[in-house]
Amino acid sequence: MSVGVPKPFTFSLGIMSEIPFTLDQLRILKAISTEGSFKRAADSLYVSQPAVSLQVQNLEKQMDVHLFDRGGRKAQLTEAGHLLLNYGEKILSLCQETCRAIEDLQNLQGGTLIVGASQTTGTYLLPRMIGLFRQHYPDVAVQLQVHSTRRTSWSVSNGQVDLAIIGGEVPAELQDVLEIRPYAEDELALILPLSHPFAKLSTIQREDLYKLNFIALDSQSTIRKVIDRVLTDADIDPKRLKIEMELNSIEAIKNAVQSGLGASFVSVSAIEKELRMKILHRATIENMTVKRTLAVIINPTRYRSKAADAFIREILPQFSTRKDFALLGRPQNDKSPKGNNKNEKHKEDEKSLNSVTPVSTET
Repeated sequence: MSVGVPKPFTFSLGIMSEIPFTLDQLRILKAISTEGSFKRAADSLYVSQPAVSLQVQNLEKQMDVHLFDRGGRKAQLTEAGHLLLNYGEKILSLCQETCRAIEDLQNLQGGTLIVGASQTTGTYLLPRMIGLFRQHYPDVAVQLQVHSTRRTSWSVSNGQVDLAIIGGEVPAELQDVLEIRPYAEDELALILPLSHPFAKLSTIQREDLYKLNFIALDSQSTIRKVIDRVLTDADIDPKRLKIEMELNSIEAIKNAVQSGLGASFVSVSAIEKELRMKILHRATIENMTVKRTLAVIINPTRYRSKAADAFIREILPQFSTRKDFALLGRPQNDKSPKGNNKNEKHKEDEKSLNSVTPVSTET
């Protein structure tokens, strides 16, 4: 990274003869905002803190505005700083998209595929899909970004991620921007320690849930909200469940259940190994199943790389459990405008996401 005093770019466009910032300065601005301090930003960019401070001073001088409020302990952006950061992130995203489009000229002999996922799908489903993709395209570098559904949706919208598989609800403000397709049913299983008395029963009743001590994810997690919603629909009051412990990962929950500390609901995909090894018991609740619908999302207005096309065309259909799953988007050379019917269809699809229904009402 260049750390000297930047020289502004010059254009011969008449109206705007200079651009008063460089890409390096935008990267520094973004790093400071993300890390919360000049020092941590410098560490993340592998440059010295004085070099970062100098670039910010030059940027403020060139823009003739204050970008940071230096009164507090944490680096706080001013209104002008937030405005520049907002546009700067878009500029950096377009630069990355441009580089990847140029890489695509080499077909699939190189390039990068960036896949996003929410926590459970990113931990247990995507690695298998990426492994299969790499068998066919070993020269393509694959990045997997695992974050919350909300953050992942914004990354797809901003072009930072090619496509994503999510288990939560796409933010309302992005539902008309992103293409959303229901992809697979993800059942959430009730797991118990092998030593629990209920483990000896073929089925348990809904009311038995009140007798269990539960180990759960944080109350703000997507899966926790899905479970609470389905239990409510099945006339089970989630507030009456005894939550003995909250942990921040599925692996920690599985270990806690295995150790006899309580019961929990987890994705079936997360316990395949434990069920084969017979170290956890999967309980069956009479006349009730807990499930959610995973969705694939893309931004149809963004450039789609050949690597992403190959992943969508060759890998996604192999793991989908829905007969109505269709490949996403239009052909890359199709420049026809999007119609309103697609958006209406996606709104209907979005209503089916995270659907959790009793067995008696859905086959």
